[in-house]
Amino acid sequence: MKGTVLVVDDERNQREILGAILKGEGYIPLLASGGAEALRLLEREAIDLVITDLVMPGMTGEELIDAVLLRNPGMPILLTSAYGTIQTAVDAIKKGAYYFFEKPVDRARLLIIVERAIENLHLRESHRVLSEKLFPGAVPILGEHAAIREIKRILPRVARSESTILLTGESGTGKDVIARSVHSMSGRSAAPFLAVNCASLPDTLFESELFGHERGAFTGAVRREIGLFEAAGGGTIFLDEIAEIKLETQAKLLRALQEKEIRRIGGKENIPVDVRIVAATNRDLDDAVREGKFRADLFYRLNIVKLALPPLRDRMSDIPLFAEHFLAKHGEKGVPPVREITKEAMRLLMRYRWPGNIRELSSVVERAVILAEGGKIGPGELPLELREGADAVPARAFDLPPQGVEFEKVEEHLLRQAVGRSGGVHTRGAELLRMSYKAYIYRLKKFGILLP
Repeated sequence: MKGTVLVVDDERNQREILGAILKGEGYIPLLASGGAEALRLLEREAIDLVITDLVMPGMTGEELIDAVLLRNPGMPILLTSAYGTIQTAVDAIKKGAYYFFEKPVDRARLLIIVERAIENLHLRESHRVLSEKLFPGAVPILGEHAAIREIKRILPRVARSESTILLTGESGTGKDVIARSVHSMSGRSAAPFLAVNCASLPDTLFESELFGHERGAFTGAVRREIGLFEAAGGGTIFLDEIAEIKLETQAKLLRALQEKEIRRIGGKENIPVDVRIVAATNRDLDDAVREGKFRADLFYRLNIVKLALPPLRDRMSDIPLFAEHFLAKHGEKGVPPVREITKEAMRLLMRYRWPGNIRELSSVVERAVILAEGGKIGPGELPLELREGADAVPARAFDLPPQGVEFEKVEEHLLRQAVGRSGGVHTRGAELLRMSYKAYIYRLKKFGILLP
């Protein structure tokens, strides 16, 4: 048998037709008339794939997707509907569905997608087992979002190369985890992995941090110090928030990458170095290059392999995976140890938009563990903004008054609030308004909040 497939549809004729098609191709079909029955079968049977109708009485197909992924993260789910639109398909994929079919379902296409989805499931499991054997020290990369699956697919090959890697994505999306995985899977894994946040060091110290300095090179340089390039000999340097490096230091970094040698501040001799660079940024480097804030030649040197990490709000079906991971990590801090997140609490976690991404989720779970009683996390242990849905602004806050509004004044007011609440940190301001950094800066300039 090729695998076990659960078919969920309130119309008996529809589920029996699908069941017969699957059985004829060597699959074991299990049939359910609704969400509740489907969940009972999932508790009892080893199921490889779920096919569910969208519109059903009681529990809808979208609600069933949430419930299935709560119990079985990574389970491939195919959604069917007689009322399909492009937006329906997009929403289904965002929810975590593997594929969307419009009824009547094409038999040949159905069988191709079912075979591909189950094969993908088995390959992921085989890859996980093999990775644990080949790379026992590797940092686990969690998630089944399409972009994450692609990163996991190509990462072993990328890691084995000597190419520089550029990681992009919002703050808290896990760029440091990818960087550490690259190092642990590479031939440099026995050598040091050194990380530095380029935004956390003042310009006067950053060059010394990278390249080191000689005694007397500047005030306070009382002895020779080696920099990251020498300390990480044979290993990997992770340059986080690389867009914050000043242009003068960018030129010296470019030379180090091209010539594979550095010169300490105040030094007179060139020192050969052997390191691999993984860089990361939450900003659009293309824009920075156009604005003259980032060297084009350095950008091209770094952008050999580019991996873009999606924000957590675009991979909601991965939230249970991360929540359970962080529970395992922090659970022992509870008194007694915390082993469970209730279904009600998990629903709240999946409803929230996570402006701070994975890093924020980790903090929320750690906080909940400390507050939890009875060994489990319930809604009461979660922050107020999650329980009340504060991050999902109520629709009534934007009700259009009968007399209308001047939209640009509303837009400007929200922008000024975002600048104030973010303390002028524009990446955070853009996150507050759910827009890209590029669009946020454009609007600030449009209203004169930020000078061109």
